[in-house]
Amino acid sequence: MEEERRRHPVFSGVELGIGTWSWGDRLIWGYGKGYQDQDIFEAFETSVAAGIIFFDTAEVYGQGKSESLLGQCMKTTDARIRVATKFMPYPWRLSKQNLLKAVRRSIKRLGLERVDLYQIHMPLPPVTVETWMDAMTAAYQEGLIGAVGVSNFDLGQTQRAKESLARNGIPLASNQVEYHLLNRKMEKNGLFQFCQENEITLIAYSPLGMGLLTGKYTPENMPQGVRAGRVRKDYLQKIQPLLLELRRIGSAHDGKTAAQVAINWCICKDSIPIPGAKNREQAKQNAASGGWRLTEEEVARLEQLSDQIEASR
Repeated sequence: MEEERRRHPVFSGVELGIGTWSWGDRLIWGYGKGYQDQDIFEAFETSVAAGIIFFDTAEVYGQGKSESLLGQCMKTTDARIRVATKFMPYPWRLSKQNLLKAVRRSIKRLGLERVDLYQIHMPLPPVTVETWMDAMTAAYQEGLIGAVGVSNFDLGQTQRAKESLARNGIPLASNQVEYHLLNRKMEKNGLFQFCQENEITLIAYSPLGMGLLTGKYTPENMPQGVRAGRVRKDYLQKIQPLLLELRRIGSAHDGKTAAQVAINWCICKDSIPIPGAKNREQAKQNAASGGWRLTEEEVARLEQLSDQIEASR
């Protein structure tokens, strides 16, 4: 496997992180029903005890609740936590001042002096990539943020973001994208290679494919709730060979689960996966995804099965 490429200092020593989309989100994740604040505090504690120091949130997660919960969690530890959050460029937020106000609100909710990594959540019109990078430059120069990232940017948008920041001597630290064995589009469209060549770290959100790579869903046990309409029975049938291989490989690595193997694949691809954790057990399972590596042959076999799934769609 290739040697790990150089990363921005914000990611120094970071192998995987925790995504906090579910922290405070009632619509998608059912916050307040199956899990409460105490479960989140325990997930944080377990993650940090296992050496996980990178947490990704956003102002829109739970309408600020995720940031507030993460801020409360950080008060319980002396560990140096790296915090990434995001600005949502809604069409009615058109100026640099909108971003500066938003990052200050995020900083207040998090209880920090500055955010380690600030990201544009997605490239929404009508404001250009260059306009937002100018706003990010202002936030960086004011000391409000330590690094600039983007999220859900395609190849062209990522190139424009990098070039815009470079005019002010600021590197583009990362692009956060959906990346897992069931979604490898960025490997095919040039984004993956561009990021690798330009020391832009890929942060992999939904590394378990919204639960599909855990193996708990089958044609006989379909996802429920909001995710129910996104998956068809025939697709779940097609991914079963991949799930079987994930389990087989896991058994050869001291009994790792299919989910842990899937997350480790992301690590082996030199991305930083950020699986969610709503409770202590999920955090414990996530932590066991790191600290080891798949072999090159295992990575190749998983990708072969992944390609077969894509070819059959």
